[in-house]
Amino acid sequence: MAVEAMPKVLTERHQQTLLVTINRPEVRNCVDAETAQLLFEAVDQFRRDDSLDTFILTGAGHVAFCSGADLRDVGRLASRPGSHESGPMGFTRITDVSKPTIAAVNGYCIAGGLELACWCDFRIAARNAQFGVLNRRWGVPLVDGGTQYLPRIVGLGNALYLIETGVLIDAEQAQRMGLAQEVVPQGKAVARALEVADVISSYPQTALRDDRRAALEGLTLPLAEGIDLERRLHAASLRDPEMVDRLRRYIAGDRPRPLRPPS
Repeated sequence: MAVEAMPKVLTERHQQTLLVTINRPEVRNCVDAETAQLLFEAVDQFRRDDSLDTFILTGAGHVAFCSGADLRDVGRLASRPGSHESGPMGFTRITDVSKPTIAAVNGYCIAGGLELACWCDFRIAARNAQFGVLNRRWGVPLVDGGTQYLPRIVGLGNALYLIETGVLIDAEQAQRMGLAQEVVPQGKAVARALEVADVISSYPQTALRDDRRAALEGLTLPLAEGIDLERRLHAASLRDPEMVDRLRRYIAGDRPRPLRPPS
């Protein structure tokens, strides 16, 4: 009797969160053409589903988040239908997602896998996470947004240090650099990401998403234009009935506990 192969990408709904897992642990979750297509479909599902608030990307097992492109399948990755628009790894060129995205990083997060993690809004790293542009050793370029995402996340000096040296850094150095926003015990990155996602979903979404959009789109604007963008976007936020309701609850003494980083 034939054994049915496990899907290369797993998607699970946790309340208002879509958890997406690269499921190729036997090859350190590297991405072949089929995996890239499934990742694209997962991101497309998330951005189109109004009932989903938050997206989490992770890798199966504890050895690797994602070790990059499957170099045995480079030809098919590059020729995958839609890869020019969405990116060879599946979705790194998609820039119109309007909701929060989180990378839950375990083990190796290198080469194209680092680019996938950098596409996300922020990264929660297990203590055994390691980050690096290890494709530098083979002369393989960053073609999934790494040259654009990294400087925006860690600053130009840190980005060029990673890009030019091919250095492999641990979770603590990644956090000092601003690449990882939280470091948690090994095996806890997904649980923490789901906890954070639940808190995000508990907030009024209009203001949160408009704040996110203003921050992302304003990054490359002159300051005065960025401030004007913020003003225009929040015309809708300030009319949001949910904000009015939350302010009534505040006046009545309701004080939800704030999210705190792990100790």
